[in-house]
Amino acid sequence: MKSILLSGCIAAALFGCNGAGPTKEPNNMKPSNFGEDVTFLQQHLKNVVVLKNGSDSGRLVVTGDYQARVMTSTTGGDKGKSFGWINYNLVSSQQYAPHINAFGGEERFWLGPEGGQYALFFPPGKPFDFANWQTPGLIDTAHYTVTAQSENSITYQQDGTIQNYKGSAFHLQINRTIRLLNNADIVSSIGFALPAGISSVAYETDNTITNKGDSSWQEENGLLSIWLLGMFKPSDQTAIVAPFRPGPDAKQHITDDYFGKIPAQNLQLKDSLLLFRADGKSRGKLGLSPLVAKKGAGSIDLENNTLTVLLYDVVPQGRYVNSKWELQKEPFKGDAVNCYNDGPLADGTQMGPFYEVESSSDARALKAGESLRYRQTTLHFEGDRKALQVLAMQLWQLPLEDVQHFLTNK
Repeated sequence: MKSILLSGCIAAALFGCNGAGPTKEPNNMKPSNFGEDVTFLQQHLKNVVVLKNGSDSGRLVVTGDYQARVMTSTTGGDKGKSFGWINYNLVSSQQYAPHINAFGGEERFWLGPEGGQYALFFPPGKPFDFANWQTPGLIDTAHYTVTAQSENSITYQQDGTIQNYKGSAFHLQINRTIRLLNNADIVSSIGFALPAGISSVAYETDNTITNKGDSSWQEENGLLSIWLLGMFKPSDQTAIVAPFRPGPDAKQHITDDYFGKIPAQNLQLKDSLLLFRADGKSRGKLGLSPLVAKKGAGSIDLENNTLTVLLYDVVPQGRYVNSKWELQKEPFKGDAVNCYNDGPLADGTQMGPFYEVESSSDARALKAGESLRYRQTTLHFEGDRKALQVLAMQLWQLPLEDVQHFLTNK
């Protein structure tokens, strides 16, 4: 099944944009830890907020300037490793780019679908090509307003109207709360106590869209989904882990050829897991249908001894928007989970390097005043190899030796 052909930040990597486009120079400006990332963001943005829990060393930084985006987080305070990928070149340029502003950040709020007869990224009647592709300002350049704030949480709101390819207008309100979790919350989220020697940071985002129009949204006019995308730092020793529901036809619901078939050395199917190389050196993308997708996609970085996992809901029989860049036969049979590894284009340019883990809500025909709610929890763990082994087994039944073998088998 082919669904989301290109996510926005990936599509932007195919053409040059002022400040945002791909470059042969790596995106490797000076910030190297969480504190330096915060300082950098404060130098270039007006609305930067750091969330924390008392004296706990876990932190995350968010900004309303970039649509209530979680830019990065850490388990270790100002000197700790910074998990989110940030496009320093674009942020520091303080300029908007055509088509998309790929600022980075480890969780951003988007709306789907991207392409198709109900596309949000193409004007009515125009061809599905890069010249006409444009990320809507509501999820690209709008500055979201803070409506509530505490030491460990913040809530943003934004009202707006968005039009799809069919010409249907959606008047909606977006509400997004980001909450830094404490240790008890983390244990509750994963369902077991953390192994000794593991440090952690985690946050939940609670996202709603509300139909603020006078009439119900109708399937025949198009529907909206909440789309959460995370951009993280790659390494030669990092693998994306995507769990799925096994079955005789499971492979029919997994797409691995968005940019040509992913080479066998970069993708391994292991029992009910997909291992996908996340080195930022070879472009490839995975899509998992809600019929097989499971919560808990994430990654393991054996170079830095870190593990990331995302928790979200999947509705197996739900309507998931299809973002393929064409008029579609099945516009509501899209992906619930996507994973992407960045890499150079044919001309040698590259936006990243980074890798992505994405999840989407189902789409619903909301009545006037009705809301769609979608939550996701992102958890980062650091520790020695023995502690990570215990954690990987508890989460995925995945020995780290298998990950190491996959990553070294080229």
